[in-house]
Parts: sequence; structure tokens; C-alpha cells
Amino acid sequence: MKQKKISPVRIVFYLVLILILIYQIYPVIWMIITSFKSPEDVQNRSPFSLPKPIFLENYINAFAKSDLLSYFRNSIIVTVITMACVILFSAFAGFAIEKLRFKGNGIVLGYFLAGITIPIHITLIPLFIIYKNVGILSTWVSLILPQIGFCLPISIYLFTAFFKYIPNGMFEAAIIDGANVPRTFFKIYFPLSKNTIMTVATVNFISVWNEFIFANTFILDQSKKTIPVGLKDFVGFYGKVDWGATFAAVSMTLLPLLIVYFIFNKSIIEGMVAGAVKE
Repeated sequence: MKQKKISPVRIVFYLVLILILIYQIYPVIWMIITSFKSPEDVQNRSPFSLPKPIFLENYINAFAKSDLLSYFRNSIIVTVITMACVILFSAFAGFAIEKLRFKGNGIVLGYFLAGITIPIHITLIPLFIIYKNVGILSTWVSLILPQIGFCLPISIYLFTAFFKYIPNGMFEAAIIDGANVPRTFFKIYFPLSKNTIMTVATVNFISVWNEFIFANTFILDQSKKTIPVGLKDFVGFYGKVDWGATFAAVSMTLLPLLIVYFIFNKSIIEGMVAGAVKE
């Protein structure tokens, strides 16, 4: 049997992919390695050296120097509530736009998609004033509401693209059998959109979990701070930083993102192409 020859172009292509992969993951690996180095290793040895010996006190110091458990709790609460609202609202909107076919549904979809073009920064001062006037400044509500708003445009687009390729006959058959619109949505369409739900949840989870601008602007109470803002606790006087404890805290912050991505990465890919290929 003849062995299939690998063309030079393919070899170069694979080499480029490997280099890109190394470029992407090396900072993460370097951060984790540094989190196990002692302060002396960080200051006196090469930044590319391995820890010798492994210094676990950085992880202890990460909790001792910062209220990290409280920040984790706050981030989990904000992220879970935001994700639940984004998934439900965007699924409702995508279903209504694509399947109910009301007059002007294309304009409504365009209105939502226009939200992608709005920079976050121009909303900070108006939102700060509004939240202060209505008395919800420095609450989780002030942090959750804008994140829902900025996550909705791309989420609605993904659900609309998926629902577009579900046959309309399924909706008509359900109505003929006596099911109303909400029952049809929750019993048929929502369960079928599992991969899109996973895609929306994972993509937005990363942005919400790492969100800094809103949390730093609207949360003034120390007990309500989330992880990205709480990491500033590791910056001491005159900008002095305990790099070992800082990298340990960042490594623990990164861990939930990696777990979520590696568990749902297949669903993410399937959800992203669900609207491109009709099954």
C-alpha cells in the first residue's frame, strides 16, 4: 500500500498552527509555573525557570491577603444570574423574531444587533447617574443589568440563526395539536437549541466572569466586589506587588473558565455552525 505523501504546504500549515498554539497557551503555563515560585525565585532567577522547590505558600497568601472567597462568591452569583437572564431573554427574542413573524421583525432584529456597535465606555457615566438616582448603585443589580444588555445582541443573533433552520411545519403542527405558543417554545424549540444554549452560556460566561469596567465603576462596597476588581488587593503601596500570590490568585480565577470551556467546547462549535448548515 502506498503511503500518502504530506505536501510541503500542509507541513508549513501545521507548523504555523503549532506556533500559534504555543503563542496562545504559553502565557497561561508561565503564569501557573510562576505561581509556584518563592519570592526569591521570582526576583533572582530567570522568569523562564521552573520552580525549585515548589512554593505552595503563594496560594495560602492569596487567601490571606485578599477576601478571595467572598470575591468568588460574588462572581458566581453575578455570573449565574446574568447567564440565566441572557439565555432566557435571547431565546424568547430569537423565537419571536423568527417564528412568530410579526410585522417589522427584521427591524427589531436590526435594532438588537445595533447594540453590538455601542462601546461600553460611553454608557458608564449615564448609568452611574441613573443608578445613583434610583438607589441601586453598589448593588448586584447595577452590575447585572448592563451585562445582560451587552450580552443580548450576539446571543439573540445566535438563537435567531438556529431557529431559522427549524421547519415551520413543526410549529404549525404543535399549534394544530392544541399547544399554545409558550408551551411550543418550552417543550419543542428550547430543548432543541441545547448546543446554542451552551454556546451562548460559554461565550458570555467568559466575558461576564472577567468583567472589570462595570464592577470597578458601579461597585463601591468592598463586600460586593467581584474577582477582577478584587485582584487589585495584591497591589501594595507604591505599586509593590507580591507576584507569587498574585499569579496564584489569577490561576484560581482562570480555573473555572478552563473547566467550562473544555467541558462544553464541542457544544460551542456545534452551536456556532448550527445556523450555517441545515440538518
